[in-house]
Amino acid sequence: MLWLRRLEPLLRPLIQLYSALRRGLTLGVRGLVTDGDGRVLLVEHTYLPGWYLPGGGVERGELAEQALCRELVEEAGVKVIGRPCLVSIHSNEKKHPGDHVLVYRVDAWTPCAAWYAPDALPPNVTPATRRRIEEALGGGEADERW
Repeated sequence: MLWLRRLEPLLRPLIQLYSALRRGLTLGVRGLVTDGDGRVLLVEHTYLPGWYLPGGGVERGELAEQALCRELVEEAGVKVIGRPCLVSIHSNEKKHPGDHVLVYRVDAWTPCAAWYAPDALPPNVTPATRRRIEEALGGGEADERW
C-alpha cells in the first residue's frame, strides 16, 4: 500500500478541513500497552510512515475507553482486560486543528489473534472458516457458498 503513503500527505489537509467543518472538535485515543517485560506495543500503519502507539478516533456516541478498546483490537489484536488508566490529555492543534488525544495506559490485556497449524485448529472454529482454510491450503475447489 505504498500508494497510500504517497497520497496521504496530499489528502490530509482535505480530510482535516472536512473534519473541522463537520465536527469542530475531534477526539482521539492512544494506548500505551506494556507487556510483562516492560516493553511498549507500537504499530506501523500502511498509510503513514513511522511507528505509533495504537489508537484512533472516538466515534460519535462512543465512550473514549470503548474507542480505545475497539482500536486496540482492530490495530494490534489486543483485548483489554479491566479498565485502562487515563495518563494524559494532549492538544494536537499543530497537526489537526480542534483535535485532542487521550493517552491511556494498558497493563492487563490478552491477545485476540493466534496462530494455529491447519491440522490443529481449535474446536470452536466456525465450520465456514474451517472449510475456507481446507479449500485454500488443501488445493481443493472453493465452494461458491460461504
